[in-house]
Amino acid sequence: MDWNLENYQQIINDYAIPWGINLVLAIIIFVVGKWLAKVVVKSVKQLMVKSSLDHVLVNFLGSLLKAALMVVVIVAALDQLGVDTKSVLAIFAAAGIAVGLALKDSLSNFAAGVMIVMFKPFKIGDFIDAAGINGVVEKTGIFNTIMRTGDNREINVPNSKIYGDVITNFSARNTRRIDMVIGIGYDDDIKVARDLLEKILGNESRVLEDPEPVIMVSELGASSVDLAVRPWVNSADYWNVRSDLLETIKTEFDANGISIPYPQTDVHLFKDAS
Repeated sequence: MDWNLENYQQIINDYAIPWGINLVLAIIIFVVGKWLAKVVVKSVKQLMVKSSLDHVLVNFLGSLLKAALMVVVIVAALDQLGVDTKSVLAIFAAAGIAVGLALKDSLSNFAAGVMIVMFKPFKIGDFIDAAGINGVVEKTGIFNTIMRTGDNREINVPNSKIYGDVITNFSARNTRRIDMVIGIGYDDDIKVARDLLEKILGNESRVLEDPEPVIMVSELGASSVDLAVRPWVNSADYWNVRSDLLETIKTEFDANGISIPYPQTDVHLFKDAS
């Protein structure tokens, strides 16, 4: 009986007490580590908010940071219990690779979303041409961007398609230049046509005086003398002014005998001398 008690005492001293101490320490490591992870994540999110990062990106990055810190805390707690953490890390690594392969497209969209939020090639309300789509940006998310087209369609575009291609932002500048090519006949007076164009631009209040509009001969075409007409307007007025100018030019040219010729081909017939 005494031998059994001594044996149990030896087992308790050699195994139970050290294991119990390690268990208590592991629990302390987990609890304290979880609290520290929460504090760190909260501090980092506050810094990101102060840096004017998008709130969706802040929350997503905060979740990723929290998950990474919790992995560290769990591994540290298991290591205190004597668990082979190399195997645990290998499992985490294998799981991470599997998830990464499964979510390859989503991660690509996420990376592109981060770049869009950081570098801001456009903002909400801008009219852009991206991924072959023209539209107004209504919402920018981590994985996709929602655009509204001119005919009021809502299009959900993956961010990787947008950031991996050319982005044209028509709203990035306050002013835009209207580029028009107006053809007149070879028999028409260039000076008269130029004077009419200057009068039309001068009467249009939405055309800016600075930069000054440009009117010049751009090409002697096959069927017409082409005049380049390049006035500057506020970006918001671009399409309305362009349409109104084209209509006014056609009306004024008709009223003043200036032709806008159709493409034409001269056919020369030769009589056989025989």
